[in-house]
Amino acid sequence: MTTDHPTNSPVRLLITDDQRLLREGIASLLSLQPGIEVVGTASNGQEAFEKAQQLKPDVILMDVRMPVMDGVAATALIKRQLLSCKILMLTTFDDEEYVIDALKAGASGYLLKTIPEDDLAQAVIAVHKGIYQLDPAVAQKVISSLGKQPEPAPASPDRALNKSLGVISNSGLTERELEVLKLTSQGLSNSEIAGQLFISEGTVKNHISNILSRLGLRDRIQAIIYARENGLF
Repeated sequence: MTTDHPTNSPVRLLITDDQRLLREGIASLLSLQPGIEVVGTASNGQEAFEKAQQLKPDVILMDVRMPVMDGVAATALIKRQLLSCKILMLTTFDDEEYVIDALKAGASGYLLKTIPEDDLAQAVIAVHKGIYQLDPAVAQKVISSLGKQPEPAPASPDRALNKSLGVISNSGLTERELEVLKLTSQGLSNSEIAGQLFISEGTVKNHISNILSRLGLRDRIQAIIYARENGLF
């Protein structure tokens, strides 16, 4: 006789939205989906933070604009206290600023409330597994925003010297790591990056791990934002 492995346990989900009917409706729908257990609801970011500490959910569905504390502020607060908790934004607002701010705060995805019920359930499960979820319309805004490159900084002797040594100034990244980061910012998967650079997928994973470690960042999205904001390419 065997027992269930923890990975087979349902995803513990906390739903946060300031509209009661919508909040309860989402909770009712998702509670019927296999692989999901709705452990609670919250009406604003502050309440979500308090309930997250109490209930220890695996994933939080988080609205953006709410009274008392908005979803972006709550996301940043929760991620500082509960590192393993994944937060998935679910909102009607697809403004570029909201999207970027939410991802910077630590959200693992950004979806719009027009998403079908079954797709939302699958997104919750995917986020729990560490797979980012972005609505197609939102993803286009992110790519567009990250594609707005800053004016290149004037070349300096230090930068030229570091480049000759295979290191990019002020980042500690090698030329190869910078190539991997650039392809990542274009939305390519690890296997696609491996194919373009003629290296193994495992090597790509190692490069990404090194990039995050050297830059002191948490994930690929933060690395892409950091690169764009600091003019690495």
